[in-house]
Amino acid sequence: MAMHMYEADGTSKVTQWQDTMYGLDSGIQSGATTVRDDGDYSSSKHVTTTTTTVMSEQPVDTHFTRAQRVRAAMFPETVESGTTIVSTQIDPSQMTNVQRLAEPSQMLKMAIIHLINYQDDAELATRAVPELTKLLNDEDQVVVGKAAQIVNQLTRKEASRRAMMQSPQMVAAVVRAMQNTSDMETAKATASILHNLSHQREGLLSIFKSGGIPALVRMLSSPMESVLFYAITTLHNLLLHQEGAKMAVRLADGLQKMVPLLKKSNPKFLAITTDCLQLLSYGNQESKLIILSNGGPEGLVHIMRNYNYEKLLWTTSRVLKVLSVCPSNKPAIVEAGGMQALGNHLQGSSQRLMQNCLWTLRNLSDAATKQV
Repeated sequence: MAMHMYEADGTSKVTQWQDTMYGLDSGIQSGATTVRDDGDYSSSKHVTTTTTTVMSEQPVDTHFTRAQRVRAAMFPETVESGTTIVSTQIDPSQMTNVQRLAEPSQMLKMAIIHLINYQDDAELATRAVPELTKLLNDEDQVVVGKAAQIVNQLTRKEASRRAMMQSPQMVAAVVRAMQNTSDMETAKATASILHNLSHQREGLLSIFKSGGIPALVRMLSSPMESVLFYAITTLHNLLLHQEGAKMAVRLADGLQKMVPLLKKSNPKFLAITTDCLQLLSYGNQESKLIILSNGGPEGLVHIMRNYNYEKLLWTTSRVLKVLSVCPSNKPAIVEAGGMQALGNHLQGSSQRLMQNCLWTLRNLSDAATKQV
């Protein structure tokens, strides 16, 4: 009897559980596998609905997957126009992993583009050289001027510049045009062409063989500052790197044209000019005497007194050091006030300038004693 009452009581409890929200079959009574029915949970419906609503309000670009962000960083040209990829970069000074991954591919892409452009430039210049050479040799100076402008533009790019310097006829035509023109713009363009060519050894050799040095020396008398700059820098490159250039400049009376340029006021221009004087006078007594006869010592001492550009002071002190071993130049330097001008730079921070000044003062000491 007690057993029947217990079973009835257990059955009634199970019935009560089934009438509540916990009435789902747990598997204990039926042995069935537990399966959650989301439809029976009002809380699940609420969470799902809320999540969907929030996602729909977010910008579209937040839906991009990691793969899409990587693809957009590595190949930005594949991204549709108007699409914006939100960067995950927090600190502008720190690259993200995606940016680091994309960097080599972008570098490779740019290298390929540059290679294609280089090849195109070289082919274009090679095809244009014969016609441009013909135009540079034309009797009409207007035609020559236009051709010089075109060649000048082409020589600013490495590929086309190399194609130009490989044509002796082209370089000779440029030199001839520079010698014969009376138009300042044509002179500027042709001087710029030779300046561009002088950045490569092959170009220096082409200028040298084409008789470019006498033409460039002639340009040192130009009233146009840009022509002067192109001429002196091209001659400087030739003196530094082209065998036989020093003798060619001397024979073209380059020293006689360079010394008066010491009166110019541009420090960088003067630094190049004084370095040319040092290259020409070192180990050559005749060049030292030419500098003396053209008032070189006075101009050099004036620079040491009135400028503070270290490179200019250093190059000028190098020329004075070379001239200070010449018996004829010694008294001229002393009379120009060279001892005092050099002494003013013994307390500076430039060791190379100080060393040159000391060497020069030592060389001048006997001349200064005799003068006293």
